[in-house]
Amino acid sequence: MSLPPHSRDLAEYGSVLRRRRLVAVTFLLAGVGGGAAALATTPARYTAVAQVQVLPTGAQEQFNVPNSRQRETLNLDTESQIARSAVVSAMAAATLKYPDPEELREHLTVDVPPNSAILSISYSASDPRAAAAGAQAYADAYLRNRARAAEDAIGGQLKLIAARLREVEHELDKAGTAQTTTTQTAITQTAAGQGTSRRQAVLARQASDLTLRYDALKTVAVTPGTVISPARPPARPAHPSPPLFLGSGLFLGVLAGAGAAFGRDRLDTRIRTCNDIERLCGLPLLAELPARPDAASLDEMAAAVATSLGGGPHRLLLEGVGTGTLGGGRAGRSEGSRAKHSEGAGTQSTARLLAKSLGPALAHLVPVTVVTGRSAHPDAAVLLVGLRRTTSPEVARAVRQLARQGARVLGAVAVPPGFVAPVPETAEWGA
Repeated sequence: MSLPPHSRDLAEYGSVLRRRRLVAVTFLLAGVGGGAAALATTPARYTAVAQVQVLPTGAQEQFNVPNSRQRETLNLDTESQIARSAVVSAMAAATLKYPDPEELREHLTVDVPPNSAILSISYSASDPRAAAAGAQAYADAYLRNRARAAEDAIGGQLKLIAARLREVEHELDKAGTAQTTTTQTAITQTAAGQGTSRRQAVLARQASDLTLRYDALKTVAVTPGTVISPARPPARPAHPSPPLFLGSGLFLGVLAGAGAAFGRDRLDTRIRTCNDIERLCGLPLLAELPARPDAASLDEMAAAVATSLGGGPHRLLLEGVGTGTLGGGRAGRSEGSRAKHSEGAGTQSTARLLAKSLGPALAHLVPVTVVTGRSAHPDAAVLLVGLRRTTSPEVARAVRQLARQGARVLGAVAVPPGFVAPVPETAEWGA
């Protein structure tokens, strides 16, 4: 049953991670360790919050058009910027006896919760008490500045009204004087008297209105707002955050581990498992021999080779690729004689012993002659691939060389490390 394309992709990714799990786990642990180290070396920062409810002061202010975000008529976005202004910072610095107001602003954050008339003033410091003192100082400084601004605005309005009231009273006095000194004819005196009376009435109403406005402003109680949640020293630091640092280290470790695993898998051409033969070399795997093959293993290998050969007489080459100094021969072979064999000699010895054992098993399946040298002009070949000692370029080079000689490579047989070929003459195993 074949898997859908996306399932095959996931299976391939999973197989890469399984093959390179050591690399992936190493980078994963390094990422978590780096996050833990950064968490341990980053200085702790405490954040205290003071909440201020902003109220209308009674003076003329900039009002806000209510919307879905903010339904209050006060423009709190402007108020939040005022809370972070240089004027408020200077007042807070004076309270804290801090020489640099601009440096204080770097530790300040002002937020406006939606649909509220609240300013959340946050201040960060390396000490919890300093954080609470900074947040409270900014809250008090903002309210003092807002109250002073409202009082200045009301004072300015009072000065304008008082000046206008003096002008109206002066005009009213002039109108009264003009009415008492009229010396014209009776008709003229009557018309002038009516005009003067109307002017006096208008000026009197203006003076009355100005007096009422003046008295109303004089009785205005300035209410800039109130601190509804005083700043308190925080119990634990707000920064660094263990979940953030460790989670970031874990995430970076997973990314780096996956990237390193896929990069290592792409660059590593060594054949380590039987699956690597088909994956890296593109050759079918005919058989996987155990370290000490028995008759059943050889019969299974012979059946796979015979199926790949097809009918007709053939000359089959059995050639080792990268099998190294594989053992083979009688148990009585001495260590000195083994040391004299080179890598090529060991490979050919293994191929020769397997050829002698494989020939009888193939004889009753298909007419074939098993050879171990290219000089015999074979028309088909089976490669003995030594696991953990052979690379895919070596296999590809052997396939190209055999193709130039007209030999068709049927597939590969996996030879494990420590492989000992059987000796058919005595039915014993080489040491």
